[in-house]
Amino acid sequence: MKLELGLIKIEDIQFASESKIDGTTLFVDKETVKKIVLEDEVLVSCDVDIAKPGESVRITPVKDVIEPRVKVEGTGGVFPGWMHKVDTVGSGRTNVLKGCAVVTAGKVVGFQEGIIDMSGEGAKYTPFSKLNNLVLIIEPDESKDQHTYEKALRLAGLRVATYLGELARELSAKEVKTFESCTIPEGIEKYPGLPRVAYVLMLQSQGLLHDTYVYGVDIKQSLTTMLMPTEIFDGAIISGNCVSACDKNTTFHHQNNPVVEELFAEHGKTINFVGVIITNENVYLADKERSSNWSAKMCKFLGVDGVIISQEGFGNPDTDLIMNCKKIEAEGIKTVIITDEYAGRDGASQSLADADKAADAVVTGGNANVVIKLPKMDKIIGHIEAVDIIAGGWDGSLQEDGSIEAELQVITGATNEMGFNCYSAR
Repeated sequence: MKLELGLIKIEDIQFASESKIDGTTLFVDKETVKKIVLEDEVLVSCDVDIAKPGESVRITPVKDVIEPRVKVEGTGGVFPGWMHKVDTVGSGRTNVLKGCAVVTAGKVVGFQEGIIDMSGEGAKYTPFSKLNNLVLIIEPDESKDQHTYEKALRLAGLRVATYLGELARELSAKEVKTFESCTIPEGIEKYPGLPRVAYVLMLQSQGLLHDTYVYGVDIKQSLTTMLMPTEIFDGAIISGNCVSACDKNTTFHHQNNPVVEELFAEHGKTINFVGVIITNENVYLADKERSSNWSAKMCKFLGVDGVIISQEGFGNPDTDLIMNCKKIEAEGIKTVIITDEYAGRDGASQSLADADKAADAVVTGGNANVVIKLPKMDKIIGHIEAVDIIAGGWDGSLQEDGSIEAELQVITGATNEMGFNCYSAR
């Protein structure tokens, strides 16, 4: 399966009477975007704003971040199962608005959204401070429950990202990235001397607004299965999560999964990249056992020599992580796990809620309990009062002068467990 990503560089966003891309500037018709959001009767109001790198702007509470893309060649369309039919994606060509994102902001679960600062100390820790962000501040019918609000907010973000992506349908990209997967027999024939490597991608699926969707299906309803790596770049996986901001995998993270990109970069050189195994994170012990059993079984079936495992979340999912690790290792397959740490503000506590001697190769996204001080911003997009209840904050985190003192976990993407962040630990 071969996918080309045509990169349409976006260096600025401006409001205008007509939505279009002119050079490297994305012009957005604010009123049209509002209408797209408010197509859902659950949502009663929407404000649209812009946040650019280096500005004194704070966005909170952040729900999701989405990169606008459009499929211009090949089957299906971006975000299959939601914005398009469930045809298999991951082949042909997809144009990408590179350098911008749609950010959804709303108080779905106030304590499990996050902060994006576009400048200052907080900007150092999030990759989203480097993007030109179109921010949607969306309010629901207050009579609706949180699950209804979350779904409406999630779909509104996807609709707007699809609308913006369509602006690039007829554009020619100056830069094209190509990713190509081969079948298992082809890989064995082409790269007989290279170690066979797979990626086990753990997806948050604990329910209670901790959900991830694959081709429109909540992954907790699925057994461990496989995706071609290129399917991920076409939006086959989207976030529906209201989890701690620092290690949430937003939809943007999935669209730009750095583990997949790095494995592709080494494919045919130092490794034979076999594919991506997706598995869920569960609440009950029996479900954890079942999913991790299937992960190990699939790795053995594929005959891989090594596996990279990435986690999402912390605490309860640490058990899923360690189960996957030790069971795959028990099959004689080497593993590397990517996680983050909740080691206390002094870094002296146990980093994970579970552990095993098999987990001896670890990449960390850093300690989410580190306390940071965020300066006052001149402009707030969203609801600043949420800061005192966001996970990692406390009553009084928002200071009288507008600055914030809180744990690193309040920053969206700060300790991301795909390694898509700016921070680590040693």
